[in-house]
Amino acid sequence: MEVKVLFFGVLTDIAGTNIKTYRDVKSIGDLKLRIQDDFPEVAHYNFRVSLNNVLLENEPELKDGDEVALLPPFAGG
Repeated sequence: MEVKVLFFGVLTDIAGTNIKTYRDVKSIGDLKLRIQDDFPEVAHYNFRVSLNNVLLENEPELKDGDEVALLPPFAGG
């Protein structure tokens, strides 16, 4: 199983990329742990998670081909 993760804002700077693929993750919680293993500084930031363009309120199981976005707070003008 493969899941695509999109990084936005400051998280892009931390990851050094705006997209990364993860294999063999079954849940958002598992994915967050893998991301923190790869990029420990991510743990210092608040962010929302969207799954296939829908903001999450819970942590559903992931399916092959899912797209997860990590969305830090945005400021605009």
